[in-house]
Amino acid sequence: MSRLVFVLNGPNLNLLGKRQPHIYGHETLADVEAQCRELAEELNLKIRFHQSNREYELIDWIHEAREIAGGIVMNPAAFTHTSVAILDALNTFDHPVIEVHISNVHKREEFRHHSFVSSRADGVIAGFGTQGYLLGLRRLAKLIDEKKA
Repeated sequence: MSRLVFVLNGPNLNLLGKRQPHIYGHETLADVEAQCRELAEELNLKIRFHQSNREYELIDWIHEAREIAGGIVMNPAAFTHTSVAILDALNTFDHPVIEVHISNVHKREEFRHHSFVSSRADGVIAGFGTQGYLLGLRRLAKLIDEKKA
């Protein structure tokens, strides 16, 4: 299986570190990407790191991943709670998917408690701050290694 992993980020994550730092922290998305790239190298993974505020771009990247990636780590952000289209795209992907949320969505507004993505995800990480991305990459590397064996 491919050791290429897509790390996909949904709307408003481009404002990470600036938007509601009391919830999301002070790290920027560039900081998260650098940490992911550093860990990916340790885990012998390659990553493609993307962010978009546009649902269709995330769907297009999921479609691209179908052909070349061994897994997806995704923080769908607000699309978590609204996007059947992203769920449908993920359902066409035959490899592991890890859903990541920086905040603990279950301690927040009621509407954030439901995730369309979770019904497809092989694991969900929430409330660990940006460290959740690293936990997700570690789990994905393990799942990829297990599929190889």
